[in-house]
Amino acid sequence: MARRADMVRTCALTRAEMPVEALVRFAVGPDDVLVPDVDARAEGRGVWITLSQDAVAEAVKKKAFARSLKAPVTVADDLAELTRKRLEQRLLSSLGMAKKAGQFVSGATKVKVALETNQVVALLTATDAAEDGRKKMLGTLRALNYARREQGISGPDVPHFELLQSAEMGLALGVENVIHAALTTGAAAQSALEKAKRLARYIAPPTEEHTDRRAASGVLLSAEQDERR
Repeated sequence: MARRADMVRTCALTRAEMPVEALVRFAVGPDDVLVPDVDARAEGRGVWITLSQDAVAEAVKKKAFARSLKAPVTVADDLAELTRKRLEQRLLSSLGMAKKAGQFVSGATKVKVALETNQVVALLTATDAAEDGRKKMLGTLRALNYARREQGISGPDVPHFELLQSAEMGLALGVENVIHAALTTGAAAQSALEKAKRLARYIAPPTEEHTDRRAASGVLLSAEQDERR
C-alpha cells in the first residue's frame, strides 16, 4: 500500500497533479451535499482541490465540483469559509491531544524556557497578541534557530504560527486566553504541527513564491522571514 506522502491526486480546479498534502478533499454526503473532508477519510465520491482558501472559493464560483463529479451536487456558497473552520477545529482538537500528552505548554515564562532549552517543535502566538510580547518571543525563537544552525542540527527551523485568537485556544484547551504557546517533542505534538501547517497553507494569500511562506497574520512564518518584516 502506498504511503500517504507518496499519493498524488488531481485538483479539480487546475487539473494539476499534486501530493495529497497539497490538496483538500471534499466528500459527497448521502443527500448529495458537498462537505469538507479535511482528513480525507470519508467514504464515497470525493473531489480534490488545491489546499487554498482562494482555490476553494474559485472552485465554487466555477462549479468545478459538479463538473468533476459529472453529477449535480449541492455546494454551499461559503464552502471556503466552512473548510477553514473545519481545519481550525481539527487543529484545536490536536492541540488538546498534545496538551493531554504533556506536549503543549502555554504562558510566556514556560514557553520562553522551552525555547531556551530547545524543547520546542513549533511556537504558537495568538493573532490578538500584543506586539511587544510577540516581538520578545520571536527574538527568543530567532536565537534558538540561530543556535541550532551553529550546532549543525539538521532539519528546518522551528516554525512560528499565528492562526487562532487567544479566546479560541483558551476555550478549546481549558486555559484562560492562551497568548503564547508551544508544542514540544512527541507524536501528539507532531500531529498538531502538521495540522497547523495545513491551516497556514490554506489561509495564506497567493504570492510569487510558495503559498505558505507569506509573512502575514494567520500564516506560517519562519524566524528568518519574521526578522525581515
